Amino acid sequence: MVSILDTIKQVVQPNQIDALAAKGFGPKQRPAVNSHIHLPPNFSAFDTVDQAIQLAAEQNVQIVGLSNYYDYAVYEDFGARARHKKIFPLFGLEIISMQQSLLEQGVRVNDPGNPGKTYICGKGITRFNTMTPRAKELIDTIRKNDTQRMAEMTRKLSDVFDRHNVKTGLDDAAIIARVARRHQCNPGTVYLQERHLAQAFQEVLFEQIPQSERKTVLESILGPVKNAGDAVGVQGQIRSSLMKAGKSCFVPEAFLTLAQAKELIGELGGIVCYPILADGAEPMCEFENPVEKLIETLKAESIGMVELVPIRNKPQVLRHYVTAIRNAGIAVVAGTEHNTLDVIPMEPACVGGVPVSEDLKDIFVEGAYVVAAHQYLTLNGKCGFVDSAGRPNPVYKDAQSRIAAFAKIGRAVVAKYLG
Repeated sequence: MVSILDTIKQVVQPNQIDALAAKGFGPKQRPAVNSHIHLPPNFSAFDTVDQAIQLAAEQNVQIVGLSNYYDYAVYEDFGARARHKKIFPLFGLEIISMQQSLLEQGVRVNDPGNPGKTYICGKGITRFNTMTPRAKELIDTIRKNDTQRMAEMTRKLSDVFDRHNVKTGLDDAAIIARVARRHQCNPGTVYLQERHLAQAFQEVLFEQIPQSERKTVLESILGPVKNAGDAVGVQGQIRSSLMKAGKSCFVPEAFLTLAQAKELIGELGGIVCYPILADGAEPMCEFENPVEKLIETLKAESIGMVELVPIRNKPQVLRHYVTAIRNAGIAVVAGTEHNTLDVIPMEPACVGGVPVSEDLKDIFVEGAYVVAAHQYLTLNGKCGFVDSAGRPNPVYKDAQSRIAAFAKIGRAVVAKYLG
C-alpha cells in the first residue's frame, strides 16, 4: 500500500508548485476546515476512523487534521480513508507539558484547574512512521510516565469501588483490552486517558447495579448525583469527584518540559502550535489574558501558529483573539477536538452552535493551507514553515509574507490533491 505521505509528496512536482502558487491555483470554493480531531484509540466521539471520515464527507469538510496523543498507528488508515473521500489530511499531535516557573507562580496557562500545565500541539508532522532516535526517546518517556500513572489511578479507583461493594475487576490491562475491543485496534497502540478509566468504571457499575439501586450506590461513591441514568454525566462526575487534584484517586502527572515538547514536535517534522482556551475558562487563564501579553509571549517562544476550538468561545471573544493574533503575524487554525462522546458537527462553530463568521473562516483555512504546504515541502526535502529546530523559514523577510506565501503553496497542494 502506498503511504499517504508519499501520496502528498507526489501530488505535484516540486518544480511546478511555485508557478501554480503564483497563478493563484486553488480550490474553486473555500473548503470547510477542521484542524484538530482525536480518533480511537484516543478517547473520541468516534468509534472508528471511518465514522469520522464519513461525517466529514457528509458535511463537506474537505480538510481535516488529526491531533492524537502519543501513538500514531491510526494515521495511515486515516490518511487512506480521507484520500478515498477526497479529504485532505493534516497530521498533528497533542502533548501535555509543564512550565515549572509558572506552576510556582500559580499562573494558569491553558488548563483552567492546573497552574503551569501547558497543552501544546504540533501541526504538519511528517515523521510519525519512522521516528528519529530523539523523538522515540521523548515519546517513550511520555508513554512510560502515563502508563504508570494510569495503572496507579486504576488501582485507586478499583479500591474505592470495592469498598462500596462494586467489584469491578478492573486494572489497567483490563481497561486497555476494553478499549481495543471497542475500536478493534491493537492493544499495543492504546495509551489510557482519564476519560477511558471513567468510562470503564461507569460501564461496569451500570452492568452490575440494577437501575433501581444505581442512584444510591453512585451517591455513596461520588456524593450527590443529578442523573444516575446519564452515562456521560456519571463519567464526568467520576473524574471530578475522584480523579482530580486533591481527590482520593488522584495521581500526580510527570510531564515533559515545554522545551522538550517543542523539541519533540520538531523531531517529528512539525510546526509548534499553541492551543488557546480564551473564554473556555472563567475567569480566563492568566497566561492568555490580555491577548496582547499572550502575543508577546508567543513571539518570545518563537511560536508562529495558534489554534482555537471555537465551541468553547463566544463569537466576540473568538473574533478578538483571532484578529489580534493574525494581525500580529501569527497563523491561526481551528478545530473541534471531538474528544468527548458528543458527536458535534465537524465544522467548528462557537458556543451554542453559533456559526463562525466568514472572515474568520478565511483566516482558519489560510492556516490550514500553511500546514498543508509545510507537510508537502518537508516531505520533498525542503524547508517548511519552520525548520527542524522550529525557526521560521529564513527565505521570507517577515512573518506576514511567510504566512501569505505558504498559504498560496498550500492552496495549490490541496487543489491538486482534491482534483
